Amino acid sequence: MIAIPLLTGSLLLALGCGAGHSATTAGSASTGNPSQPVGHTVAPRTEPTGGTPKPTRPQGHTDNPRKVSWLTAKPSKDGRSLRITWWSGVEPCHVLDRVTVRETADRVTVTLWEGPSSKVKNAVCIDIAIKKVTTVKLKAPLGERKVVDGARR
Repeated sequence: MIAIPLLTGSLLLALGCGAGHSATTAGSASTGNPSQPVGHTVAPRTEPTGGTPKPTRPQGHTDNPRKVSWLTAKPSKDGRSLRITWWSGVEPCHVLDRVTVRETADRVTVTLWEGPSSKVKNAVCIDIAIKKVTTVKLKAPLGERKVVDGARR
């Protein structure tokens, strides 16, 4: 019967997670006076650091894909491709659907599209950041053109 201790431990963990993030104001509920407001603080959001990016290819089978901002676009030595790095989540909840590249004489706009997999229904995924990387080919060498994130336009 491992299910009961696991369930109990999970419940205690879930209840304990919020305890460290709340602060009470003077005369608040912690003093037994429920009519006084309780202030709450939340830890500042920080971006994950380090880690080797997970190579990722567009899958093309997501539901309602959305634009996702990327971190870096590193050109290859010959300038004919870009290595795009971004923060994402675990599959099947965060799947790279496609990458669109729009090239003009003075800029290259790269847009990443992610969404949940349409092949997996009712998926439950942990909320953890994963650094991913994909490579896109350009029609012409990058040269002096500026690389722009299509999700930030």
